[in-house]
Amino acid sequence: MHYTSLLRTAGAAIWLALTAALLTAKPETHNRAEIPAKYQWDFAAIYPNWAAWEAGMKTMETKMDAFAAMQGTLKNGPAAVLKAYVAFDEIGVIQYKVYRYPQLQRDVDTRNQDIAGKFQRVGAVFAKFGTTTAWFTPELLTIPQATMAQWIAETQALTPYRFGILDNYRQQAHVLDEKGEKLLSYGSRFGQTPQAAFQELSTSDIKFPKVTLSDGKEVTLSPGVYQSVQNTNYHQPDRAKAFEAYLKTYAATANTYAAIYNGILQRDWAHAQARNYPNTLEAALDGNAIPRAVVETLAEAVRAGTAPLQRYLKLRKQLLGLESYHLYDGLIPIYKTAKTYPYDESKDLVISSVAPLGADYVAKYKNFVSGGRIDVYENDGKASGAYMAGVYGVGPYLLLNYNDTLDAVFTFAHEAGHAMHTVLSYETQPFVTSGYTIFVAEVASTTNERFLLSKLLESSTDPKERFLLLQHAVDAIVGTFYTQVLFADYELQAHRLVEQGQPITAAVLSGIYAKLLKDYYGDAATIDELYQYTWTRIPHFFNTPYYVYQYATCFASSAKLFKDMTTGEASARAAATARYLTLLKSGGDDHPMKQLQKAGVDLTQRQTVQAVVDQMNELVSQMEMEAAKITK
Repeated sequence: MHYTSLLRTAGAAIWLALTAALLTAKPETHNRAEIPAKYQWDFAAIYPNWAAWEAGMKTMETKMDAFAAMQGTLKNGPAAVLKAYVAFDEIGVIQYKVYRYPQLQRDVDTRNQDIAGKFQRVGAVFAKFGTTTAWFTPELLTIPQATMAQWIAETQALTPYRFGILDNYRQQAHVLDEKGEKLLSYGSRFGQTPQAAFQELSTSDIKFPKVTLSDGKEVTLSPGVYQSVQNTNYHQPDRAKAFEAYLKTYAATANTYAAIYNGILQRDWAHAQARNYPNTLEAALDGNAIPRAVVETLAEAVRAGTAPLQRYLKLRKQLLGLESYHLYDGLIPIYKTAKTYPYDESKDLVISSVAPLGADYVAKYKNFVSGGRIDVYENDGKASGAYMAGVYGVGPYLLLNYNDTLDAVFTFAHEAGHAMHTVLSYETQPFVTSGYTIFVAEVASTTNERFLLSKLLESSTDPKERFLLLQHAVDAIVGTFYTQVLFADYELQAHRLVEQGQPITAAVLSGIYAKLLKDYYGDAATIDELYQYTWTRIPHFFNTPYYVYQYATCFASSAKLFKDMTTGEASARAAATARYLTLLKSGGDDHPMKQLQKAGVDLTQRQTVQAVVDQMNELVSQMEMEAAKITK
């Protein structure tokens, strides 16, 4: 069944921590009680109170026991199969609600231990569910595929489940018997141990250093403070000092990080072998039927297309007036601006930017932002960053830490793109196919960013403002495309070492990372030795292996779709827009590669990836022109 991946998505994968709220939020308070209710989440749409949540937990467990009692019945015919799938749907809908109710409340006050404890209870019940349902897929696959296809054809009520049922047969070679599946289910929580160790080492036990900057101020380099120094301190020696102290903190325990990461790699390889996959990449991709060539071609094409990236770094070096350019110079703004983007004004801006997607889309967008579903401002104890979280039957919830900056507007547009994807999918799809994959998730978000950029550029003639907008677009390509593919390339090489029985040490992992930095940045930047330890502090490597490549494939897809929707004849643009909206409404009703192909994107073609490289080149050229105007 597809519910395991769906629930994993509900728990973690749509978490998109894009931007840390480093500046002061508006209004000028961090006390949640003083922030107007219209800028806060309303949880009542999920459950009216904790008593209702407790009742939901009991109902879910009762339904889980009833589902377990269906074991051995599937052979009785299509009615028995339908009964099981309907029961699973009912449990799945409740799971969304019992998970989100404590999870969302925990994230607006992570200090509340009572809520944290309730959230842990949900995790324990979910783990139990995985074990008690381990029988289902093996039993389903004892029914010949031809027989199952006939049952589906003769039973209209099974039609919504057709894709998921037949996809189980596609993956049949990788499904074990009941005993094997149950045995693997016992290891599910054990398999989370390496990432738990990483979490403790990198957050709970880490001691961040103190440094004294050139203004005499002593700061403790927590991740947020470190990012703030890199983003705001124009004195290069300060950025260098912060970088050296910060990276040394991770390098000091690199051997431990390597041991933990080796645990991740060995777990993935063991899982791949247990399920009869030739390598870890194919094991990671098979669930969504992604050809391995997509990732391998992506890595090869981007490594060969680094010239625009290096050209951008050289432009930054020139405009910043630096004698030597280092990677810690990559975040400091080239030009300063005092312009602010208050949230209420930004709502109107982002809504107007998506007008090309039609009146119906805009109306649904306005309804979503009207109140209760967006937690806007930073407060004490609130989780940092930004994400969208769906609740089937209720709708999306969106977390922000809005701070009136240009980055905050784009983050808003990005996350609201996810929210609208969810709105359209929930409205159109039954529960079983309502959950879209991460492989297409970032298409909706980055497409909305492109519409916002276009709107802002259309309304601005000021060279500095246009330069900053273009720089935002370029930085998005650097962060979402180049950097993520570098990460994916690193993961691919590290996993291959384990598959080949090669040793995994801190020196080996650092060597891989150092070589990739040289391949990507060439002579455009000085690669300081400590940067080879960057792999130690990338959470995706430890928490969600083989995940990050999807940021880049989605970015490439959205670039193609946006171009189709905004250029050419009116009829062609209208047809492209209709295909795009169909993609957003399709949820998980097909494999993501096929969904994208229907929308007009073929990621098996190298030119789809090359188009982003070409776009980067064009944007850097435009930045050079605007910079020349500013200089004059």
